Amino acid sequence: MEKGLALPQDCRDFGHSLRMRSKYALFLAFVVVVFVFIEKENKIISRVSDKLKQIPQAPAEANSTDPALVLAENASLLSLSELDSAFSQLRGRLRNISLQLGVEQAEEAPPPPAGAGPRRHVLLMATTRTGSSFVGEFFNQQGNIFYLFEPLWHIERTVSFEPGGASAAGSALVYRDVLQQLFLCDLYVLEHFISPLPEDHLTQFMFRRGSSRSLCEEPVCTPLVKKVFEKYHCKNRRCGPLNVTLAAEACRRKEHMALKAVRIRQLEFLQPLAEDPRLDLRVIQLVRDPRAVLASRMVAFAGKYEPWKKWLAAGQDRLGEEEVQRLRGNCESIRLSAELGLQQPAWLRGRYMLVRYEDVARRPLEKAREMYRFAGIPLTPQVEDWIQKNTQAARDGSGIYSTQKNSSEQFDKWRFSMPFKLAQVVQAACGPAMRLFGYKLARDAATLTNRSVSLLEERGTFWVT
Repeated sequence: MEKGLALPQDCRDFGHSLRMRSKYALFLAFVVVVFVFIEKENKIISRVSDKLKQIPQAPAEANSTDPALVLAENASLLSLSELDSAFSQLRGRLRNISLQLGVEQAEEAPPPPAGAGPRRHVLLMATTRTGSSFVGEFFNQQGNIFYLFEPLWHIERTVSFEPGGASAAGSALVYRDVLQQLFLCDLYVLEHFISPLPEDHLTQFMFRRGSSRSLCEEPVCTPLVKKVFEKYHCKNRRCGPLNVTLAAEACRRKEHMALKAVRIRQLEFLQPLAEDPRLDLRVIQLVRDPRAVLASRMVAFAGKYEPWKKWLAAGQDRLGEEEVQRLRGNCESIRLSAELGLQQPAWLRGRYMLVRYEDVARRPLEKAREMYRFAGIPLTPQVEDWIQKNTQAARDGSGIYSTQKNSSEQFDKWRFSMPFKLAQVVQAACGPAMRLFGYKLARDAATLTNRSVSLLEERGTFWVT
């Protein structure tokens, strides 16, 4: 619209807010969701319902980009089921309202290209510092897969949940619904979570765009526009601002879709996606020794772990109970999801695979072939070549976020820098999860640093379920 014909700002803000409310009201059910869209003073606020407040508060993850939901012992699974049912019913009613208002919805799954097999939708489900960026490259490097790197980061940054028991459950529901739309190639769902808001479906602020080859190749990579700052630019070529429409079209042209997320922590919340006839969901849950995870997080997120560092420096016997409970809660949420997957309920049969990062690091090509076989996607020489080149580096790639590793030597380096008393805290808090995943406890400091003593049980194909 030309400037001379522009509507007053208040009218435009109101119309924009109405469209956002109608389209994204499907995310709101008995949940406090504050949609904060940083576009001048535009702010939409919702309130929490009394029913959801009844769900107990989960321990918060120390790393704010990795929220967890751990139900208290007296939490009712039925209450979550009732919540999910009510959420779905309200979402359906609000979708009808959206259609009446003329808001577009992605109702059909994009068909696979002519001559291709069934379209697969792969979710790499992990937590931070488990090697998920590295493993995600196994799918990112294959040309017939549309791969997205942590798109839910935008939702976490622009959607706030009021303090209280509903927060973690509410976030899980919102993440799940956004995930469903992304698997349907409805990338427009991200637009109202990107800050500042895209204009004409163009944005310079897609998180880690360069970590997705699909967003950096033609025709999605448009000519560079001079003097336009792009916060997360493509790595190997210069592109103009991301055109969401071109990205959505590229997604539809690809044979398969894959996505990495560290913000999906509760496997049970994915049941509607597994049962959605438009999707063929395959979930790969990636886990790692919690001692290694903690060691990595203390480096990558140093500010979040100041209490741990002070405890180590002071030489005190006991760490603060809040920190221990947070660690235990994180391990338990991962364990509960894995146990559910390994139990193979009907809705997950043939759709769940559990993978240890340590196995991938030691035998990357073998594990890549297993994951592709599980997903029902042929592995291409392109991926095999990338694995060979990026897992046998003379030295680890620069930076804590690098995906270039000498993987067979790197996976247990944490053992030689972690104080034994720190390992003891993790072992005490995460014992049940470590036993399930086959991580052995270190009896003393000498065992911890003895490279000839393996802290990893061999499990073989037990992990493919």
